[in-house]
Amino acid sequence: MNNPLNLEKGERVNITKENPGLTQVAIGCGWDVKTDGPAVDLDSTVILLKEDKSIYEGNKGVIYFRHLKEFGVTHQGDNLTGAGDGDDEVINVDLTAVPAGVHRIVVIVNIYEAEARRQHFGQVRNAFVRVFNPANAAELAKFDLSEDYSGKTGMIMGQLYRHNGEWKFEAMGNGANGDINQIAETIKTLL
Repeated sequence: MNNPLNLEKGERVNITKENPGLTQVAIGCGWDVKTDGPAVDLDSTVILLKEDKSIYEGNKGVIYFRHLKEFGVTHQGDNLTGAGDGDDEVINVDLTAVPAGVHRIVVIVNIYEAEARRQHFGQVRNAFVRVFNPANAAELAKFDLSEDYSGKTGMIMGQLYRHNGEWKFEAMGNGANGDINQIAETIKTLL
């Protein structure tokens, strides 16, 4: 695929079929903050789900800034400001190392301490998730959030999932509230 595939909410693309031999992908999340108040700290997280939508191996299946590596998934670290262009946080996935029991890798961006700081996604703009090949930086799929998510403290951006032996990516763009456990419950109702 030479040109990045810009997805609309709900659209899907077969990542591995379109890129034979692909074994590594990176998930980049980016955003800008549009507030003059206290800094808004966004965090990307991936939740590994089994086919029954439960979290794989309990808390081990949640990869984020405090649990950076597990099951072939590596979070590259926390960006506290979101300043600058491009990806603010990146998560690498070795598709060959993801256990067979993992059916979905769901990408979430949430606001750290959102309730205490009275912050929400109405203060965030230019949010996106993209999947790219880390070997050559070729973009495989991208989803730009375009809706207003005021009042929401978390965003279910998209998911990598297995289907008939291939890995696909779906753009989701669903707002949610609460901590990661509450967002995980919201995910179950969407899948």
